This record gives sequence, C-alpha cells and structure tokens, in this order.
Amino acid sequence: MTGIEKIIARLEAEAQAEQEALRAETEARNQALLADCREKAEAIYEAELRAGKAACALQGERLQSAAEMESKKLLLGCKQELVNGVFEHAVERLSHMAGDPYVAFLVKQVLRAVQTGDEELVFNARDARKYGKDVVWTANARLGAKGRLRVSEETRDIPGGVIVKRGNVETNCAADLLVQLQRADLASQVAEILFA
Repeated sequence: MTGIEKIIARLEAEAQAEQEALRAETEARNQALLADCREKAEAIYEAELRAGKAACALQGERLQSAAEMESKKLLLGCKQELVNGVFEHAVERLSHMAGDPYVAFLVKQVLRAVQTGDEELVFNARDARKYGKDVVWTANARLGAKGRLRVSEETRDIPGGVIVKRGNVETNCAADLLVQLQRADLASQVAEILFA
C-alpha cells in the first residue's frame, strides 16, 4: 500500500471512527431524550390520573349528596302525606260521628260560638235533618232563658259541624276548619307519634 493509500485509509478510519462516535453520541442523546420524554409523559399521566380520580371522587360525592338530599326530600314528602292523612282522617271521623256523641260535640261547638242566644245554626243537609232539632233543643236548654237558637233553613256544603250565624256574622265550627285550627298545635305531636 502506498503512502497515499495509507493516508486515505487512515482518514477513512478516522472518519469511520468519528461517524461511529457521532452515531453513539446521537443514540445516547436519543435514549436520554426518550427517557426524559417518558419520564415527563409518566408524570403528566400520573398527574392527570390523580386529577381524574379526584374529579371522579368529587363528582361521586356530589351525586351521593344529591341522592341523599332527594331521598330526604322524598321521605319528608311521604311523612307529610301521612300527617295530612291523619288530619283528613280526623275530619272524616268528626264528620261521620253519629247519635248522642255527635249531638254533644255539636252542642259544645254551638255554646262556644253563641254570643246572644238568638243565632241560627247552619248545618249540612244531613246534619240539619238528622240532628238539628236535638242540637237546638239541648243548646237552648243549656243557655236557659236567653236560649232562642233555631235551625237555619239554609244548609252549607261542609263535611260536618255547624256554623253559628247572626245576621251577616258567622262563626264557622265546621269539622274541617276545627281540625285545621288544631293542626298547627298538633302536627309535631302527630309526627312524633307516627315516626318515633
């Protein structure tokens, strides 16, 4: 091999070595860059995963809270219906009383409402026909000399009870109104009995 060939071979070998070194350095940089990117991607993935889990947990808590609130609302509505049912039943029972106990109840309401003793008593059609005279007679007897009560010709669409009327002034002692007036005082007691 001649001197020029030796120089060319040596230059080629040096170029080959530089190329190999450059390739090795590039490969090392690529591997380092790839490892760095993987590390960053892993960190981003972990952060997104934690954020996603936190968002899911928060959404789950919100949904659970909303479900609990809806459940409480439904339960409260059911309880309210039951309490309403008790008061409706009370009106029903008062309206369907019969005989002497009903007459005594009506007389008691009349005597509470009477001002002068010459009022007229307004009933529903059934009570006017069935109990009107007995109520008037018993109430007048209790009022004594000032007792001049009478059964009105007029009837009202009330479930039971009586309306004491003098001219344009009326005292409503209808069963539904009497129960409604007691409701504010008794509702909490009824609920306590029902849901204790």
